[in-house]
Amino acid sequence: MKLVKKILLIIFILLLVVISIMFIIGFSHYSKALKEKPLMSRVEEITKQEHFVTFSDLPADYRNAVIAVEDHRYYDHGPVDFIAISRALWNNLKSGKMQEGGSTITQQVAKNVIFSQEQTWVRKLAEIFAAFDLEKNYTKKEIFELYVNTSYFGDGYYGIYEASHGYYGKDPKDLTLDESTMLAGVPNAPSVYAPTVNPNLAKKRQHHVVNKMLDYGYLTKEQALSIP
Repeated sequence: MKLVKKILLIIFILLLVVISIMFIIGFSHYSKALKEKPLMSRVEEITKQEHFVTFSDLPADYRNAVIAVEDHRYYDHGPVDFIAISRALWNNLKSGKMQEGGSTITQQVAKNVIFSQEQTWVRKLAEIFAAFDLEKNYTKKEIFELYVNTSYFGDGYYGIYEASHGYYGKDPKDLTLDESTMLAGVPNAPSVYAPTVNPNLAKKRQHHVVNKMLDYGYLTKEQALSIP
């Protein structure tokens, strides 16, 4: 029994050491990115763009659609949603493949604003440090603005302004419920869900967005049924 306890203690210590090393590497990766260009400078470059879209200029339906499908607890959790991460890990283990990531909108902003799109564990850990910095310096609404203005929507459209004009020929504030729910689903996988790439898959993704909005009380059944 004593031997088993010693082995478990050694395993626990080794895990702590490995995790600590991983986080040190992640923090170093984040620090290196900040040396190249500070966080606030990066954010300022985005917010000063000519067609930067503010929170108040986004339709409520679009804002709700994004929250519902990307991070429904966005206003309730911190920079990292450990509940979502745990759920994603469990679902991935059950399915035997990486289906969910558990990243918050803030973490996705960190990826869009600071890092590349390369999927590595170092970048994922660095995102965590960046997410805490973002929420320390910016409000949830400001971070949401950064998310929709830096997301890729396919067809060469970066940000909600280009996507709204590119797909529908209008300003984001004029998007309908149908258009809002369509665009909210695209950034998850633009090469698959862009309306011009595969209309059928784009429509399926839109239905997923609508169902999430129903689940979280953003839409009534009548409103959902009004979407073609």
